[in-house]
Amino acid sequence: MMYAAIRRRSVGYGLASAGYATATGVWIYLAELYDETEAPVLASVAMVLCMLGPWLFGTVHSLAVRRQVFGDASPYETGNEQAIALAQHRRALRQQARELAERDPVMAREVRIGRPDLPRQYDDGGLIDVNHAPASVIANLPGLTSALAEQIVRVRDQVGGFVSAEDVSAAASLPPHLTADLAEYGIFLP
Repeated sequence: MMYAAIRRRSVGYGLASAGYATATGVWIYLAELYDETEAPVLASVAMVLCMLGPWLFGTVHSLAVRRQVFGDASPYETGNEQAIALAQHRRALRQQARELAERDPVMAREVRIGRPDLPRQYDDGGLIDVNHAPASVIANLPGLTSALAEQIVRVRDQVGGFVSAEDVSAAASLPPHLTADLAEYGIFLP
């Protein structure tokens, strides 16, 4: 309730919070006061009320004001929202990996960016190093088949590597619609 009072800047919620806290404090005080001796009936009733009251009424009150405090937003994301959030996260990881590779290519090779075929700890968001990964890994790029991946590896061995998705598409004579996915998921480490 204190959170609700602060968030809504409500004196009423603040007073309710203070009341629940006071009742809890009275319960603790009475429990300590009559710890070694038997409490009179009135004190026992007060202890039970001060213990259960804040718990029961506080819970019901919190549930009753939940919508006023938090609005109509669903407390849980839908499956689609989670999928979109995950895709955005993976895209951000790919961007971070590309920035690291641009700044420090040696480090990028050391943490094995773009090499899901090797043991590693660095999460690059699903990048594949087209210049170093085997054909079986390159075939995992969207739209590529095993035959196209083998073709890319053959051309890579002949030319010594690629510098961009457009370079791969042109040199390996790939269908033009694959270039965008190569640019998104491929990385071209020297």
